[in-house]
Amino acid sequence: MDVVAQWVRTWWSTESRGGAGAATRSRVPIAFPLPEPAAPLVHEVTIRERDGFQPAARVLAGVPGTNEVDLREADGALRVMLRSAQFHNLVRRRPPAVRLRPGEWLRRQIDYRFRTYTGRGPWLYRLDTLNLAYRAEPDPEIFLGTPTRRVDERALR
Repeated sequence: MDVVAQWVRTWWSTESRGGAGAATRSRVPIAFPLPEPAAPLVHEVTIRERDGFQPAARVLAGVPGTNEVDLREADGALRVMLRSAQFHNLVRRRPPAVRLRPGEWLRRQIDYRFRTYTGRGPWLYRLDTLNLAYRAEPDPEIFLGTPTRRVDERALR
């Protein structure tokens, strides 16, 4: 499958929900240049409050895992449906799948709230941004531009 994906996952605690912490968190990018633009590829970038919001990245060959996103090719298009993270604490109505044509790309964002320490500890929050291109020309800066399609499922703004 000719897909280039970038997951940007930002984690924070209640300390960064407001004030200076929130200002720092709001400056965290939702897209980065790709280290390799060849498909199939998954570029994972994790950004954590506890690490001073510094990105840590890794590159995996292949497509995103089926436990994270459902990808199906049919009739010259790619159907993309994001799967919710397990153990999150928000209930919401999910938008439908997105169909991408060759050369198009999607930015899909969703946020979560989790409890730590088996449900009794402080809240943790995560924003997931999936940037995904289907049969696009190799371009390391593809996700720095304007997406063809955008889906915003954020509830914790």
